[in-house]
Amino acid sequence: MADPKISFAETFLCSAFAACFAEFCTIPLDTAKVRLQLQRKAAGDAVSLPKYRGLLGTMATIAKEEGLSALWKGIIAGLHRQFIYGGLRIGLYEPVKTFLVGSDFVGDIPLYQKIFAALLTGALAIAVANPTDLVKVRLQAEGKLAAGIPRRYYGTLDAYYSIVRQEGLGALWTGLGPNIARNAIVNAAELASYDQVKQTILQIPGFTDNILTHLLAGLGAGFFAVCIGSPIDVVKSRMMGDSTYKNTIDCFAKTLKNEGFLAFYKGFLPNFSRLGTWNVIMFLTLEQAKKFFLREVIYD
Repeated sequence: MADPKISFAETFLCSAFAACFAEFCTIPLDTAKVRLQLQRKAAGDAVSLPKYRGLLGTMATIAKEEGLSALWKGIIAGLHRQFIYGGLRIGLYEPVKTFLVGSDFVGDIPLYQKIFAALLTGALAIAVANPTDLVKVRLQAEGKLAAGIPRRYYGTLDAYYSIVRQEGLGALWTGLGPNIARNAIVNAAELASYDQVKQTILQIPGFTDNILTHLLAGLGAGFFAVCIGSPIDVVKSRMMGDSTYKNTIDCFAKTLKNEGFLAFYKGFLPNFSRLGTWNVIMFLTLEQAKKFFLREVIYD
């Protein structure tokens, strides 16, 4: 159980810091993932090759055409997102777990309770942070423009303002349905699997609560998150990057009809590279931040 000396505010700050640091380190991978997810198969043209091919190829194409800094497109909105979303989803996880099992509970918390707690915190956190996610995806989706064509947005603050002015305040919550579904599920896959994998590793003779354990648990969390969350992630990215879809079902149906089931796993390797790396960096940083700032680490 969580140590009572660790307050929600302290956990929130540690979680927000860890999430922001991981975001800054891995956003080039996320930009490549978004471009691959938004790339469509050319109708009636089976010969033409896709513009973006693979993780490294996509990153190289973006850097060549738009400059190296383009790989960090949306970083300000990404940091906004991680501070709010990362801080809330992780900061609330322990209190919600404790609430579900009761403060007098002794022993290992059941896996289903961990999953339920992470589903709740993921859904709540992204409902608050959805505008930041929308702006981040829109900025990442914009590639190199032809000469004379103005940019859709000229920065993060301009994107927030333009979306509200042109589409209304409610537009900041575009894609909220798939985003809640995606982030609740991915959060459950990440936090519950990290919790469970870490607990399992610590039961193996010779393993202790150290950096190696955190690294292995972080990789496990990233793998489970991508396997479970990829289809919803693709739908979420497409709805946020393209306003022509009517709703979640329309986006899912059109993608399935036009491109087949495998389209929902577009960018799988970049997604795993990104989420696996992100989870390792985030959980390692989180554990160390707790040690550094709070002078003791909280374990179940």
